[in-house]
Amino acid sequence: MSVEVEVNESDLAEMVEQVWESYLDPEGINPLIPTYDENQPSEVHSSVSITGSWTGHIVYASSTEAARRAAAAFLAMEVDEVSEEDVSDVLGELANIVGGNVKAMLPPGALLSLPQVVLAPEATARFPNTERISGVYGVWDGEPVSISMWQSRSTDKEGAE
Repeated sequence: MSVEVEVNESDLAEMVEQVWESYLDPEGINPLIPTYDENQPSEVHSSVSITGSWTGHIVYASSTEAARRAAAAFLAMEVDEVSEEDVSDVLGELANIVGGNVKAMLPPGALLSLPQVVLAPEATARFPNTERISGVYGVWDGEPVSISMWQSRSTDKEGAE
């Protein structure tokens, strides 16, 4: 049985801002500028799934260039030093950090999966039987970035009490 999520859009925005300030822009030079465009393009994404008391996904998506910049900032490297493995590790960690913060706000019994990362621009994140319930959409140093929450829709309403 999945409960109604208790994490709203302002909670998610606060989590994302904390991640940005802690890991991606500690000097406050390049903040994530909100665009509120939930249909902005993305080339790479990472996600974690939450199951148990709430069932859904946290998805971090961005352009390839934003992902490379995030990896460089997170690892204190120059962008041209960042490998594809670095990008994959950092995108997974960013989804994991935000997902862990969301999980901490849910009722007991929620479990967090390992991150899944897709670096193939032609692939898209597909979460069947889910709906986007919240998101932070923005531009970071001219590149699109989004962090969204997707809740699973229960197909079995009769078993829930």
